[in-house]
Amino acid sequence: MKATIERATLLKSLGHVQSVVERRNTIPILSNVMIDAKEDGSIRLMATDLDLQVDESVPAQVGQPGATTVSAHTFFDIVRKLPEGSQVELSAADGKMQVVAGRARFNLSTLPRDDFPVIAEGDLPTRFELPAATLRQIIDKTRFAISSEETRYYLMGIFLHVADDKMKAAATDGHRLARVTVDKPEGADGMPDVIIPKKCVGELRKLLDEVGGTVEVSLSSTKARFGLGNAVLTSKLIDGTFPDYNRVIPTANDKLLKLDPKTFMAGVDRVSTIASEKTRAVKMALDRDKVTLSVTSPENGLAVEELPADYGNDGLEIGFNARYLMDILGQIEGDSVEVHLADAAAPTLLRENDKSSALYVLMPMRV
Repeated sequence: MKATIERATLLKSLGHVQSVVERRNTIPILSNVMIDAKEDGSIRLMATDLDLQVDESVPAQVGQPGATTVSAHTFFDIVRKLPEGSQVELSAADGKMQVVAGRARFNLSTLPRDDFPVIAEGDLPTRFELPAATLRQIIDKTRFAISSEETRYYLMGIFLHVADDKMKAAATDGHRLARVTVDKPEGADGMPDVIIPKKCVGELRKLLDEVGGTVEVSLSSTKARFGLGNAVLTSKLIDGTFPDYNRVIPTANDKLLKLDPKTFMAGVDRVSTIASEKTRAVKMALDRDKVTLSVTSPENGLAVEELPADYGNDGLEIGFNARYLMDILGQIEGDSVEVHLADAAAPTLLRENDKSSALYVLMPMRV
């Protein structure tokens, strides 16, 4: 194999694929990135952890087609440190790959391309296109609520499904729920309910930063493929049943509190400075047209802040985890947030307004 490629092009593409590779691997080939120089004047780079695979083709001058695999993180670090604007010459033979740029020269150990595993996609019957901006919105407004508790593996991803002629995405960790509703794309009829794993969500979000236009989504009940320009991300899906989250979305919360989300978030952030790491509990005392936030910490003392608010019901005291509350408020884009409450023990609903595509449910804490 012999090929020459611009450093910036190689670095950008390697950045996309190498982040899939785990730092510690018991199978040596999984530490590697596959480099395939093709006759059509492109280099294909691919990395996998057997559950997730990123595959990207970039333009290059190919002198001799061929393929090999080298350590993904080492190769990425080398290319990152090469001089800007340089041309990188790659040549592989006899178990080594030479990397030359300017006066820098590296000889890297390789493993055969034939040993490199590729995720078999099988048949992906559901196919549709989503605007990149919509997919970004779905991820940004839900992924903070993904669970990291391995015993409840079926919550360790975003649940994507079609219901009521809309496409819905939901994530929950049992303490909070985030749901986004978007228009159902053409071709999504009959789509299986799927749970997209947390790692796939993270890698997909990184790739979306550089994609305009639309993303091609292909699904089966076990795998998903996302076509993002020159890059293709393929992932296994979580094999499990997502709980019926609609049961926890309150419909009869009759106490409505409205206030500015940025002011609210800043107030919670300030008073929670003294909260203990273990509970991070903030108490909200609601009264006519004001909310009093307070945190009591046995170690640090007391913090209180009063915020103006639109509230016309009877007084109520309720407690929340400050971090969870701030995560939700950080997703509210307008200048008002609606907080629908019932009592100190019932789930609380938060949203921008009744037309908003996103809604959030937060379980209270005893304070």
